[in-house]
Amino acid sequence: MPIRAVVFDLFDTLVDLLTEEIPFEEHDGRRIPAFVMRLHRLIGEVAKVDLLEFMQVNRDVDAELRESRHSKHIETPSQLRFARVIERLGIDDASLPQRMVETHMAGVRAQVRELDHHPEVLSELARNVRIGLCSNFTHAPTAVAVLESAGLHEHMHAVVVSEAVGIRKPRSEIFEAVMDELDVAPEETLHVGDSLSADVGGAAALGIRTAWITRRVRDPGEKLHAFVGTPPDWCIADLAELPDLLLRSDAEQ
Repeated sequence: MPIRAVVFDLFDTLVDLLTEEIPFEEHDGRRIPAFVMRLHRLIGEVAKVDLLEFMQVNRDVDAELRESRHSKHIETPSQLRFARVIERLGIDDASLPQRMVETHMAGVRAQVRELDHHPEVLSELARNVRIGLCSNFTHAPTAVAVLESAGLHEHMHAVVVSEAVGIRKPRSEIFEAVMDELDVAPEETLHVGDSLSADVGGAAALGIRTAWITRRVRDPGEKLHAFVGTPPDWCIADLAELPDLLLRSDAEQ
């Protein structure tokens, strides 16, 4: 069946997230991620909290949420996580979690690298197929802002982010949500993403065809060899390969 919709992951697919370039600050002889320092300073505006205590509480809450939610692929909104942190620290300030989200997300956006040719790729694809986003991310407004800044949002017919759905890839519900918005069936859909487990495995389980993008994948051959799920239908190094890929796919029908 011809492909009628192409659904994309966001980070390291439509845009790059350069986590390896996160800046650090020096504190008492230790290198601390700058975003941690910014969050600690924000907390310091309302309460006196030791930096190491804040870092430990943040790690503890993250571990607990991963066990109770992420292990079941249930999304944890950023605001919920920060609300748990300040509750654990004994801080009573209803506005603080949202301000922490804004501070943290500003740091995330600072690590985003946009790819200049991607708007044209999506524009070309959108002439023939519907375009959607299916992203695991803890703050949907930031995902939309990233799309807008990169010139990609205008080409989207559906934007589905795990924070809004409550479910993370590879669970079927988030893929089903984007297909419902695009009004397509699994066999009419191509999902493009960088994660073999979340993107390729999750989509393939529903009968969606998959393209694994390896632009930001270290040693793709080794990772594909180790992957125990359904292999991707296509492996691509750049989204610019997609228009020709769709033409070849349609010709084979």
